[in-house]
Amino acid sequence: MRPVAVAIMAKAPRAGEVKTRLCPPLSLEDAAELYRRFLLDKIEQVKALRTASPALAYTPAEASAFFEEVAQGFILVPQRGTDLGDRLASSLGELLDKGHRGALAIDSDTPTLPLGFLQRALDLVTTPEIDVVLGPTEDGGYYLIGLRTVHRELFEAIAWSTSQVLPETLRRADAKGLRVACLPPWYDIDTPDDLARLRLALAASDGDSPRHTRRFLLERTR
Repeated sequence: MRPVAVAIMAKAPRAGEVKTRLCPPLSLEDAAELYRRFLLDKIEQVKALRTASPALAYTPAEASAFFEEVAQGFILVPQRGTDLGDRLASSLGELLDKGHRGALAIDSDTPTLPLGFLQRALDLVTTPEIDVVLGPTEDGGYYLIGLRTVHRELFEAIAWSTSQVLPETLRRADAKGLRVACLPPWYDIDTPDDLARLRLALAASDGDSPRHTRRFLLERTR
């Protein structure tokens, strides 16, 4: 079988269509550029994983040329569906249908997420005693979901972008008798407070990673 696919859930970085909750303090154009940097860092992170097939599930369909350029060597999957749940289930299902041992869907706005969390998810998703792997976010959602079989009950009629996403997913998994493994929680960048936290975290950290995001924030503070 093919190695586990790790798919970044990505949108085209267009002004007014991504990270609008960061405006203000950012302009719509700067928010789109910051999101583009998030994508570049996440692509580099996935490339660094051992024993994984890098993938990217993108929207809208007409943005394929952009993703072909920035994610060379990745399996590209157009997102399909009316809401995030549909798009997640369809993207994971398409990758599993290609013969991968498992599939992970990860977000694109956790630039400081430790690489070790993703590597751990790769190990867990192929463990026979585990059916679902989840990476919780501090706001009640998740930055990662991994499985070997698409269980559509986990994705249908979820109140996405609310604090109920993770608990409702766990409740449904338990009701179906699915065995869940959770990674450590992390934070994503959705609000001005999150952005301020990111700035402080990068200022206090050693090294260059995530280099694209770090460079953007340095450019905006000069």
